[in-house]
Amino acid sequence: MTGKTIVITSGKGGVGKTTTTANIGAGLAMRGHRVAVIDTDIGLRNLDVVMGLENRIVYDLVDIIEGNCKLHQGLIRDKNDSNLYLIPAAQTRDKNCIDREQLKTLCGRLEGEFDYVLIDCPAGIEQGFKNAIGAAHEAIIVTTPEVSAIRDADRVIGLLEAEGLHNPRLIINRVRPGMVKRGDMMGKEDIVELLAIDVIGMVPADDRLIIATNQGVPVIHDKRSTSGAAFSRIAARIDGDDVPLMELRPKSGVMDKVRVIMGINRGAYSHA
Repeated sequence: MTGKTIVITSGKGGVGKTTTTANIGAGLAMRGHRVAVIDTDIGLRNLDVVMGLENRIVYDLVDIIEGNCKLHQGLIRDKNDSNLYLIPAAQTRDKNCIDREQLKTLCGRLEGEFDYVLIDCPAGIEQGFKNAIGAAHEAIIVTTPEVSAIRDADRVIGLLEAEGLHNPRLIINRVRPGMVKRGDMMGKEDIVELLAIDVIGMVPADDRLIIATNQGVPVIHDKRSTSGAAFSRIAARIDGDDVPLMELRPKSGVMDKVRVIMGINRGAYSHA
């Protein structure tokens, strides 16, 4: 088996990169692939919490790299899908305790056992970022439709290109179609014009995603969630399926309002 390593990055923190990693990993596993997700945010790990695996941690990324445990001992199997595994970040170590060659070697080992290896990249552009992108074959950038996030995404695109990671793809997160329609939020066309990058998916703002994250279950498992449906489509595109990118539209019909009141499809947006 020769797997593929994909880094999921953003430059700016707080745009939903870790949640995106968890949901793409779950989506690819649901499609029958063996998937390993790695939290490389040493000192500030969160991927384990988003996946609801924080109580299962015995060893972490640094333990594996330093040889304190065997690789299979550091892999934590997901609760919802036996095809999905997590390597958590170390919580009490410094970001500089590993280097890019060590992470690249680890990903190479994982590629022999997994179809996809997803790296949850630390925010910023310091050493942790350099380690993560140095180990990857492809890159996905997560942004929100905010000027500061898009400016940081533009900076990251340039750094990825300089490292040989050409043609990264973009996920636009927390889109509010009503605000886009009113001109209060940038739409897909505006962002693509600024960044000159292909969009692989748009994820609507969705209360059900917040609830799922707090419960430690990727929202992709929630069949009523609009954001979960968006992540399913993103996973399909990563996997090579030609799934059309659907525009998000605000819903305003009477029955749609009733569904929102009753808690059905709370995001009240079309799937992306």
